Amino acid sequence: MAGHSKFKNIMHRKGAQDKKRSAMFSKLSREITVAAKMGLPEPDMNPRLRAAINAAKAQSMPKDNIQRAIDKASKGEGENYEEVRYEGFGPGGVSLIIEALTDNRNRTATNVRTAVSKNGGNLGASGSVSHGFSRLGLITYPASAGDAERVFEAALEAGADDVTSSDDGHEIWTSIEALHEVAKALTPVLGEPEGAKLAWRPATMVSVGEGDAAQLFKLIDTLDDDDDVQQVWGNYEVSDEVMEKLA
Repeated sequence: MAGHSKFKNIMHRKGAQDKKRSAMFSKLSREITVAAKMGLPEPDMNPRLRAAINAAKAQSMPKDNIQRAIDKASKGEGENYEEVRYEGFGPGGVSLIIEALTDNRNRTATNVRTAVSKNGGNLGASGSVSHGFSRLGLITYPASAGDAERVFEAALEAGADDVTSSDDGHEIWTSIEALHEVAKALTPVLGEPEGAKLAWRPATMVSVGEGDAAQLFKLIDTLDDDDDVQQVWGNYEVSDEVMEKLA
């Protein structure tokens, strides 16, 4: 294992905790319902549902909300969402992958395209940027789970491929196939993870200056505010000095 990329899941970047709680719960509920519809409504038998519930718990989503989302799927209620992925470029030549769950592809495509174009970016064709990313499993833990060495040893023992640790927390990377087995093995050692999901990890990073960073974060915030957008991944790297200027 090697490497300590500064790439972070957008949900963990500075300022993300200020997002409206109701909007966050809406996205989490949608993922839980979709996961429960795609497999069994039992977390122990449905890895994607288990990961969605863990993510909801990490955001202090009430148990009643979680159960309501599962019940919707069990009863065949609610909208039928489909997964859609958009690829494009943001300010500073940053590559972006935008994942959405939608019941109206035209609405979502229009909203995403507008958000990107109004904030210094442009959408590309499918595959235009994803070739520069690897599709992997990502398990996240807060910094309080342990120091870098302890987490590294636990991840190694559990069968993970790579670990990156920083003051913001720990990111444990696995193959897609090993994601839930590794998460299961880590739980008795480090506790329940904050998240366990499929992720896009960039092969190379793009360093972004102050001007581009401000516009890039505005773009990401705009996308985050869209109910259909579940996740935004990027290959941007912003120095601590620039982050302090933007704070």
